[in-house]
Amino acid sequence: MPILSWLGKEKVVNHHQQVPYRVLEAQYVHGQAECGNMLIHGDNLDALKSLLPRYEDKVKCVYIDPPYNTGNEGWVYNDNVNDPKIRKWLGEVVGKEGEDLSRHDKWLCMMYPRLKLLQRLLAEDGAIFISIDSVELSSLMQICSDIFGFGNFVDMISWFKKSSPSNDAHYFSNDIEYVVVYAKNKKVWQPKRITINERQMKYYTNPDNDPRGRWNSATYTCNKSKTERPNLYYPVTNPNTGEEVWPKETAVWAYARDVYEEHASENLLYWGANGKAKFPRFKKFLSDHQGVVNRTLWHYEDVGHTQGATNEIKKIFGEAKVFDTPKPSTLIERILQISTDHDSIILDSFAGSGTTAHAVLNMNKNDGGNRKFILIEMENYVDTITAERIKRVINGYGNTEGTGGGFAYCKLGDRLLFENGNLNETLAVEKIREYVWYTETRSDYTPQEEAYLLGLRANTAYYFYYEKQRVTVLDHDFLNAVKTKAGSYLIYADINTLSAKEMDAANIRFKKIPRDITKL
Repeated sequence: MPILSWLGKEKVVNHHQQVPYRVLEAQYVHGQAECGNMLIHGDNLDALKSLLPRYEDKVKCVYIDPPYNTGNEGWVYNDNVNDPKIRKWLGEVVGKEGEDLSRHDKWLCMMYPRLKLLQRLLAEDGAIFISIDSVELSSLMQICSDIFGFGNFVDMISWFKKSSPSNDAHYFSNDIEYVVVYAKNKKVWQPKRITINERQMKYYTNPDNDPRGRWNSATYTCNKSKTERPNLYYPVTNPNTGEEVWPKETAVWAYARDVYEEHASENLLYWGANGKAKFPRFKKFLSDHQGVVNRTLWHYEDVGHTQGATNEIKKIFGEAKVFDTPKPSTLIERILQISTDHDSIILDSFAGSGTTAHAVLNMNKNDGGNRKFILIEMENYVDTITAERIKRVINGYGNTEGTGGGFAYCKLGDRLLFENGNLNETLAVEKIREYVWYTETRSDYTPQEEAYLLGLRANTAYYFYYEKQRVTVLDHDFLNAVKTKAGSYLIYADINTLSAKEMDAANIRFKKIPRDITKL
């Protein structure tokens, strides 16, 4: 497989490991507090790292619509990755050579570590859907194959996004965008088949008033010849005329004789409106329809178009120009239909105008689901556009009824560990305890009643003996205060005064604060 190289690559391929862990701080809750939905304002690289303790391996669907890197500096989301925040980040991570990077190099440097963290957050049976156009399509697929594994490439969806061509196009009207799909583990990920929509419904009718309801039909012949499939070349009888009908010698029946007889007895053959068609067709009933196989061309009539997305935003805000190039919520709903369950977690780390949250809320309202969204947005319009849109969708706008639900609005707080490795003692102790428990067990943290106890797992009791502004000592007095019985103990403290013999006798492992706290 070809390996993609670019200027600055060696500085960013492992940069996700150096990103400091920062706590999330809730600013307010809108609507129902228990929904579990979240909007984070902050750099998505830092925010993705902050999600690891609670969400690693738990996100069922990631959808992102990153900058397309077209060089359009007028776009609010900074399409050429020339934002001051990104330039500052490139200077810190890549160094002086970052000043000489091309627009293409910058885009790859920006995307790579973010995709690495998104891969960690995905559940084993999850998948990532990435909107992109032709400018960076090939590069995106190569870095995704590097991060997710070439064998986990699922497919590339073409979205026919425009209801009319761009007459001012210089070369071609750009009518197609792409959605690249990778699974965390293609062996276990399986897309759901989509249900019949209104556009497809028109193909289901009931011209013969069949009591089983609406149906459509498929040809009863195949493209095999009499020579190739002699067992499929036989006569059938039209029950309406009594005529014996033979298939063409170059296009024999699609089913064996016993299957034909079964279809005939169950009235599954249609001989036309007058009952005298030259060949029968096979009825397929809407009531038996178990979903349509997913196709790689998504038409705007099914999933929406760019003009519809602009109109959707206008209806919500009552203004003509709120956000450039939004996606229609129906496009994201299609992705969620095929990739999520009723209680799945959905993550969008380039939230933009908040379309993903809109789609999740709509689907929950329509099918009674409890899907949860996590959105991340670094730009300052997060309050006036992203958060405001979610509020209006929840509450209702114009003549549109609200979906209900709620979300927590969060910002990135301080680092847990300073660059010198010391703990940030301004943080709430429970935030530190949650982090330590996760790095030790990779499991959810639940506050305990016993002082300093983090929890019990696999017959090991974990203690984090930490006090702000005081040196803690693992000694006999501390051991005498331990209440939880376990086969072994892992104890964090500032100092340990127990002998190796005493540690072995009590089956204790000691970890020094802050030296031995694992960095994510």
